[in-house]
Amino acid sequence: MAQATFSIRMDENLKKQFDALCSDFGMNATTAFNIFAKAVVRERKIPFEISSPSDTTRAEAKAAFWEMRSIAAENGLQDMTLDDINAEIAAVRAGK
Repeated sequence: MAQATFSIRMDENLKKQFDALCSDFGMNATTAFNIFAKAVVRERKIPFEISSPSDTTRAEAKAAFWEMRSIAAENGLQDMTLDDINAEIAAVRAGK
């Protein structure tokens, strides 16, 4: 199977903590993210509950959303329609 690169932006302190925890589990971050991706595809959902217990968390979520929009704009993806997004998903599921 062909390999693809997937990069994400993350708070530096969070990354250090995540890397250390993954090491404790005997794996690296790439393996952990692959496990997560496989669970999402297999279960067809995020394999844990996502909730917002406070307004602070909502503000952080909004900030993350706007950061993702900025990254999409940097990569020329800000104008994708829902049909474009669904086509991308279908292509991935078809193994293209």
